[in-house]
Amino acid sequence: MELAYQRIIIKLGTRLLTSGKDRLNLELMGGLVDQTARLHREGAEVIIVSSGAIASGREKFPHLDGKGKVPIRQILASIGQGRLMHTYDYLFGRYGISVAQALLTKYDLSSRSGYLNARNVLLELLRLKVIPIVNNNDVVSTDEIKELRFGDNDSLSAQVASLMNADLLAILGDVEGLYTQDPGVYPEAKLIPYVSHIDEKVIEMASPQANPQGMGGMRSKVQAAKLATGFGTAMVIASGKEREIILDLAEGKPHGTLFPPRVSKLESRRRFLMSGPPHKGKLVIDRGAAAALRTGEGSLLPVGIVDARGNFERGDVLDVIDISENMLGCGICNYSSSDIRSIKGLHSDRITSILGYTYGEEAIHRNNLVVLK
Repeated sequence: MELAYQRIIIKLGTRLLTSGKDRLNLELMGGLVDQTARLHREGAEVIIVSSGAIASGREKFPHLDGKGKVPIRQILASIGQGRLMHTYDYLFGRYGISVAQALLTKYDLSSRSGYLNARNVLLELLRLKVIPIVNNNDVVSTDEIKELRFGDNDSLSAQVASLMNADLLAILGDVEGLYTQDPGVYPEAKLIPYVSHIDEKVIEMASPQANPQGMGGMRSKVQAAKLATGFGTAMVIASGKEREIILDLAEGKPHGTLFPPRVSKLESRRRFLMSGPPHKGKLVIDRGAAAALRTGEGSLLPVGIVDARGNFERGDVLDVIDISENMLGCGICNYSSSDIRSIKGLHSDRITSILGYTYGEEAIHRNNLVVLK
């Protein structure tokens, strides 16, 4: 198998996982897991953003009517989340693959520390060959659980794609893609295989209606595409019922509707770091570290840091300069200014003994670092 994409986010919708019923379709889920397991064996890094917790809870307590009632839907999510994870654990376990649960809210990804914590944990899970199963934390997050809000799992999957610098976001549901009109109402509607630019006309073509079992309609998927492609990730809307759909998409075969990235991932990261958040301080690095950053793609380690200027917190954006005051670039720091002053000049294996904890061996990870050429 020749992969066109290496890091892939797969979003599985409620109507797909339940086949439109009030319970999980284990046969269909088994097929999707089988494809994902085969992709995993090929060396791809896969993260699943899964809906279905509320539907799974409703299967256990069918008498609870959660339609339009946030507290009831939260209860169903609480009941169903464990059942959903147990299902994934069983299905992936047949292939010797471990899974991990990650419950997120928009607040988690909007705070600096939450953003870094989520990213670092997911990166470590991928390194350990564990498949993360991500879902909205519906039990505590009321904004994300309300119908017709741009806070559903379509939005979450786009945010995770940005967080993880993903190559492809595949949103799989029970529809083949974006149509010129609602195909359920207009039989003459035509599938749109490629959308190079998302404008008002494209958004108008997306149905504003939410699915009865799920939350995100086609409009939320198009909004997710606008977000993901703006961060340099390609996105596809396709039917998860198509045979070998996950494997085909990973190989770059055409299915559904493709939204190509509007910028390169490097351009997106550079733009965010250079002109987005204010830079809160400076890290002064020695000649060896400066040379390594200029010539390679490595991370900035504490051993190469000479000084930390300013007071900053973990997750702040800092300038990186050499001892001659030359600007080298900027990046998101994994440690606070007080931490950096304690570990500067030291090898990374001493971080825990000095601080009593660690946020990783890098002061600034290469994925959060822009070096000026």
